[in-house]
Amino acid sequence: MKRIYDWGARPALRKLTVADLIAAKGKETFCQVTADTADEAAAAEAASCEMLICRARNVAEVRRGSAHVFVTAALGFADNISDDEILRAAIGALTTGADAVITSRGPTVVEMLAREDIPVMGHLGLVPRKSTWVGSMRAFGKTADEAFELYARFKRLEDAGGFAVEAELIPEPVMAELTKRSGLVTVSLGSGRHADVLFLFMADICGETDSRPRHARAYGDLASLYRQVREERVRALSAFRQDVASGAFPAEGEVATLDPNELESFRERLTRADT
Repeated sequence: MKRIYDWGARPALRKLTVADLIAAKGKETFCQVTADTADEAAAAEAASCEMLICRARNVAEVRRGSAHVFVTAALGFADNISDDEILRAAIGALTTGADAVITSRGPTVVEMLAREDIPVMGHLGLVPRKSTWVGSMRAFGKTADEAFELYARFKRLEDAGGFAVEAELIPEPVMAELTKRSGLVTVSLGSGRHADVLFLFMADICGETDSRPRHARAYGDLASLYRQVREERVRALSAFRQDVASGAFPAEGEVATLDPNELESFRERLTRADT
């Protein structure tokens, strides 16, 4: 555990720092998962996951569940438009408890944030909100031209001051070459094993839905538990409604009573009040 001061000038202990991630490049592989609630963050820390990514607005909630995991705050693409707004959101997330920020914006935004010594993770490969540029939701880098374009984008991100990159849906052999040739800490989401950090969404890991991307693997089956919860909720509510209709609810033990003498006295006073 590393002793640091966080961006809010508070003493803190972290499993990983930016310096650790950079020093471990090519030597050790870490894991990153999503979390947006205290419960999810606590589960990730209990499972020894080293890194979390959450929405910037949820940093405080995530920190309630995990004080020690490395947290990257995702800056909302549409929430913050101007440089001032982006910088304000980044500093707000950091001072709330994040260790870094991630943005899918271009190198000029990364450079602007990096000038303030803010650890910035970029997003390259398939960026879903920008998928119109590649024609569909597909892996990017499947031709030599695309792969070399990715290499150039990695270089631009690094030159802009980014320290890491989320690399989404890049063919694994291309990812291996890019990781070797880049000083960026590479975070693979569907881009294979040859990266510094392997990343999956918690919902996919825990099997929260019946469908998931090809690159994801379910290690749990929360979807069936959620179905059971929904079914049990309907069963309970239906039984309650039936008891209301039949008069079976409330039962004698579920209502407050009073001493018969007090009740009689109350009724006598009501009678006098009515006359």
